[in-house]
Amino acid sequence: MTKEKKRNKQQNLVPTILAGCVGFMIICAWAFIPNPFRPPTIDFKLTENVDSENSDNTIYKEGITQQTIRLGSVLALEGQEEILGNRMKFGLKAAFNGQLVQGKKIELIFQNDYYEPLVARQKTQQLIQSGIFLMIGNVGTPTAKQTLPILEKNNVPAVGFFTGSELLRSQSELIINYRASYTQEIETVVEIALNAGVKPYEVCAYVQDDSYGISGLKAVRNALVKAEVEENILRPYDQVLEYKENRNKGNSLLSPIGFYPRNTPYVKAGYNSLKQWEKNTGINCRLVVTAGTYTNIARFINLAQEEGENWVISSLSFSHKEELKFELEEYGITEKVIITEVVPPLDSNLPIVQEAKSQLKSKFDHVSLEGYIVGKMTLKILRTIPGEINRKNFLKQVAMSKFDLGGIAIDFTQGRTQSSNLVLISVFTPQGFTNLKKNQLMALFQ
Repeated sequence: MTKEKKRNKQQNLVPTILAGCVGFMIICAWAFIPNPFRPPTIDFKLTENVDSENSDNTIYKEGITQQTIRLGSVLALEGQEEILGNRMKFGLKAAFNGQLVQGKKIELIFQNDYYEPLVARQKTQQLIQSGIFLMIGNVGTPTAKQTLPILEKNNVPAVGFFTGSELLRSQSELIINYRASYTQEIETVVEIALNAGVKPYEVCAYVQDDSYGISGLKAVRNALVKAEVEENILRPYDQVLEYKENRNKGNSLLSPIGFYPRNTPYVKAGYNSLKQWEKNTGINCRLVVTAGTYTNIARFINLAQEEGENWVISSLSFSHKEELKFELEEYGITEKVIITEVVPPLDSNLPIVQEAKSQLKSKFDHVSLEGYIVGKMTLKILRTIPGEINRKNFLKQVAMSKFDLGGIAIDFTQGRTQSSNLVLISVFTPQGFTNLKKNQLMALFQ
């Protein structure tokens, strides 16, 4: 580990501890509520429709002033997953920096949620009350699960969230996605595994124990359905999903699925679940599909390889390719790991990629590139609104938007709520992640 990396890791301990304290306080508050499924009381009144016009009348309820268009973003800027929130923030800021729409500046207001759902809920209410035009670039599925209903009630568009969850794949006109879905990412991985000779019953999963992990788990099931597997292969997934719908934590059922608690480094219980499945059924996992964060997934991969497992372990784009690479290298891992990505390669010659690279410089990576694309996409739509800028006209313009964004096709016509279906796969090697080639498939799953 370089001195700079060591120093950065040491510096990151403080916000991580702070995030843990916030989470602990939320848990404590939760424990004293008579009904454990009722959200804890927060420090301001929740309303059905928030009037965000402030006292001096300079901010209208849709976040528009004579000088500015105010955009909100709630994401992890401190804590265990701060790299994701900060990189998304960098990409958005670079995209909107110095840009005008009908003579108005774009004002970005970022709020830190530590990747904690209840904090995200509170910050969303605060932003709506202060007056924002739309919410952009929020990070995470469990946080989105809390914030999307609030945005819906207040008619606030949700644009370019950093999650591929099915929560954001509804037909609501308020939800505007850039990226491909987790289902598309996982279907791509399962398909290549099956083509390489992996049997459907040899596909297992290790996921975060919350709505993000459940999104991944449903995507694995969908991929198996698409492969037309037998009903008995789907049954354990159905049982676990039903178990989770009843808000149960952990997994007391025998299944090819392991769970870990969100925002924790704990991997042993999830690993043991998979080993118990192998022992009781005589089936060996060959592909383990994960839906988690890079810190935990890297620890899980390390444990599996230390125990001599021959599993190929896949990771979603949310895991952050660059940080996952660094963690794997620290553990001395060189093989049996693949990751999916939903943005063009960083060495692409596409104008949008080169532009982002020039603007972001040392902060250029897959997450900041996605933030930059989301920002430029939103800017283009805002600039093509023919009349007054308001949410109604913005949503109307989105529905007819079809344009080229520096080599990336953006198309929201015909009722689309997602503009990209791009999914790329990289495989980990001693030289880092490289594009997966067809001739590597058979060797990968040996």
